[in-house]
Amino acid sequence: MGRYKDTYESWKRDPEGFWAEAAKEIDWFKPATQVLEEKNGLSRWFAGAETNTCWNALDRHVKGGRGDQAALIYDSAMLGRVKKFTYAELLDKVATFAGVLQRHGIEKGDRVLIYMPMVPQAVVAMLACARLGAIHSVVFGGFAAKELATRIDDAKPKLIVSASCGLEPGRVVAYKPLLDKAIEMSAHKVGATIIFQREMEKAALVAGRDFDWKEEMDKAAEAGAKPDCVPVAATDPLYVLYTSGTTGKPKGVVRDNGGHMVALKWSMKNVYDIDPGDVFWAASDVGWVVGHSYIVYAPLFHGCTTILFEGKPVGTPDAGTFWRVIAEHGVKALFTAPTAFRAIRKEDPKAELVGKYDLSKFEVLYLAGERADPDTIQWAEKALSGRPVIDHWWQTETGWPMVSNPMGIERLPVKYGSPSVALPGYDIHVVDEAGRQVGPNTTGAIVVKLPLPPGCLPTLWENEAGFRESYLAEFPGYYKTADAGFLDEDGYLYVMSRTDDIINVAGHRLSTGGMEEVLAEHPDVAECAVIGIADAMKGQVPVGFLVLNAGVDRAAAEIEAEAVQMIRERIGPVAAFKKAMVVKRLPKTRSGKVLRGTMRKIADGAEWSTPATIDDPAILDEITATLAEAGLVKG
Repeated sequence: MGRYKDTYESWKRDPEGFWAEAAKEIDWFKPATQVLEEKNGLSRWFAGAETNTCWNALDRHVKGGRGDQAALIYDSAMLGRVKKFTYAELLDKVATFAGVLQRHGIEKGDRVLIYMPMVPQAVVAMLACARLGAIHSVVFGGFAAKELATRIDDAKPKLIVSASCGLEPGRVVAYKPLLDKAIEMSAHKVGATIIFQREMEKAALVAGRDFDWKEEMDKAAEAGAKPDCVPVAATDPLYVLYTSGTTGKPKGVVRDNGGHMVALKWSMKNVYDIDPGDVFWAASDVGWVVGHSYIVYAPLFHGCTTILFEGKPVGTPDAGTFWRVIAEHGVKALFTAPTAFRAIRKEDPKAELVGKYDLSKFEVLYLAGERADPDTIQWAEKALSGRPVIDHWWQTETGWPMVSNPMGIERLPVKYGSPSVALPGYDIHVVDEAGRQVGPNTTGAIVVKLPLPPGCLPTLWENEAGFRESYLAEFPGYYKTADAGFLDEDGYLYVMSRTDDIINVAGHRLSTGGMEEVLAEHPDVAECAVIGIADAMKGQVPVGFLVLNAGVDRAAAEIEAEAVQMIRERIGPVAAFKKAMVVKRLPKTRSGKVLRGTMRKIADGAEWSTPATIDDPAILDEITATLAEAGLVKG
């Protein structure tokens, strides 16, 4: 750990100097008067500075000679369509749409809600808001009307930008009826909506309230309305992104302008080892934090070409679609969720489709969003002929990685099961329930010493009390990640589960993530989940759910018995793991996280509701039936 250690130590010695140096990579209209301002336990970075996010993403690159370089490649596997936009073309569209927003009365500080599929217009809308200093709040396209209404009521947008529909494999999802219903349900009434009409489903527009995207763009272009970038304070909000709260009230994570740019720009080279001009692909959705940070903003700040992919890792048309995109566009690095690779592996267990494509420009795969089990990482390494597969860990709240193998600083040895080491900016500790630090290899709550670095949330939208309660109150002086795990003697972090996925079996605290790691090694298992269910004798006992690889034709009971035996051998009888069940699929959010909490409530006979973020609600019925058949649903 030579260069990494030196870099990390230099940050620790002088955090403000470290980030002031990183800030030189950003264009400022006015420099900061104070690099870090701390008040009542809250931090603000680059106080007094003025800048503009859109300027740093587009204008400065066009001015600096990158105008003809591809900025955005839209690749729709759903439509079999590819469209490329240079930096100059994207800037022209963004400036024109900023003119549209201005004509509709949008000014600095106004909120604009964006409810869009994976189309270039979503990126244009986000950057146009940033250009005017308006605050965007992107809601995942196709989200249920009730959930959309709660976000409308919390953000109180002046305007909503949407599309007539989104595409899922085999079906068209009409967005406009969902939007109309949400507007009807919400107490806050928006003045106007702008609707991008897609040819596969045109939406009916409400006269006086709904406006057609193309018509509005044509009017603005004709009028020559292309406003310049509006200077905003570095500490002003760029966006609000909602993450589900435990109380049912959505938590609006706020991202500022200045710190966000500094952290993301720094991360592109130091974390991802990407240079200006490289092609970077984050296979996520603009509705999630990965889409905000690494589809839209970071690659453009860094002068890269970014890919906006509309499709799925399998079924559009097959499990080779990721390889096709990498080959066709010369992708250097891909960032996706482990669940995407589990899906690819399930359909193509021997990775036979990789050989059909030229991956000569592809260098590294990054995984994040949930635990990357060693088995998935090793399968991907083999499929990719030994290219590095790098797990890394971060959250919606942090906006960029907390823990990673810092590929642009020093490529450290990979330890399977660990996303590697803390990045500069993050002083990570593992503590017990009383907040006391625990020794190496001891599981506890993962916390980050305050202050948080640039790019992390400074607060929740209009809810400072909720911010303190959710993140700062339980462990004073630290940010609570709500993840559990341990640090080893080399400072590598192992994130084992959410803190509520640590189960207590007869007084023994066990990680469901550790059990999943074992089950994933079974040659017939594509993916798995372990939950702790209530037990009168032991408090909780673990139960496993197994999804098998395509083409496996062995008896389910045989595989289940082998899974139980594997846990017994690797973790021991203390785990009390006696039940594994083969299921067709696992219930997941649209971003690929397994809904373990809901599965647990079903088994425990507790009250539950279908999570708003679920990909396919029918899977919960399948899980309920499987649990009932096994006699595991409490009355």
